[in-house]
Amino acid sequence: MKTKVFIDGSAGTTGLRIRERLASRQDLELITLPEELRKDPAARADALNTAKVSFLCLPDDAAREAVSLVTSPDAVIIDTSTAHRTAVGWTYGFPELKGQREKIVFSRRIANPGCHASGFVSLVAPLVQAGLLSSGARLSCFSLTGYSGGGKKMIAAYEEENRPSLLDAPRQYGLSQTHKHLPEMAAVCGLDHAPVFCPVVAPYYAGMEVTVPLTPSETSASPEEIKETYRAYYTSGLVRFAEAPEEDGFLSAGALSGRDDLEISVHGTPERILLVARFDNLGKGASGAAIQNMNLVLGEKESLGLVTQ
Repeated sequence: MKTKVFIDGSAGTTGLRIRERLASRQDLELITLPEELRKDPAARADALNTAKVSFLCLPDDAAREAVSLVTSPDAVIIDTSTAHRTAVGWTYGFPELKGQREKIVFSRRIANPGCHASGFVSLVAPLVQAGLLSSGARLSCFSLTGYSGGGKKMIAAYEEENRPSLLDAPRQYGLSQTHKHLPEMAAVCGLDHAPVFCPVVAPYYAGMEVTVPLTPSETSASPEEIKETYRAYYTSGLVRFAEAPEEDGFLSAGALSGRDDLEISVHGTPERILLVARFDNLGKGASGAAIQNMNLVLGEKESLGLVTQ
């Protein structure tokens, strides 16, 4: 018997990528609502309670409303919004973190990580857990992303034929230092302080490059000690440590575009260390991660239906 799956918000960028990835799956039956019932509470409630797994690809308030419609004790909800990432009773859906895979397998409420947060957490959490960074560390984070992370409105703006010239260059945002990913970045890593965060959207479709710089003020660990920590930590799942991924002295933010895995690398000297995570903001940063979490709940291979090479 096929497992029933529902995507609430399937018209958005994340929902469309999930639908695309699931299209060839013979083990799943996708519940779809006709256009006129797509926002009907009764129709959505029926789908949410009929499906074994539902993906919420909605704004925060709509995601909370969707959760309130669920009455079936067996329904698994994977929320891709910000609404539940630090909420009590929800499991943070990053399986590669120590102990998280086991929690996800038995969870009925899974909060999918944010895209920028996925890169930061993958770099910082293992070092905090290993004692190479203290919980009181004052970190910074620089993150490049393709414009698809901004959703349909931003995609339309960047792909408009006569777009404003300002969109031809990278644009920094989150200037108020209140970006919605900051709470999970600190909480999941066990940090007392959220990082100084500099997200930048650039004129390319997809791909993300998250960088966390370290100096002796933040850690006494050498680059080689950090590399060894990552080698030992990331031994399964969709995150891997790459020894020397540079491309003639460069690192492209689009290197993993179209894929669902994440690559970590370490660069620099003991005085100035760069931790770098590269992935697709719609892959391991959103839709790919959501499907990975579903696969775990269903007892399937984590990478089933995903693109990892």
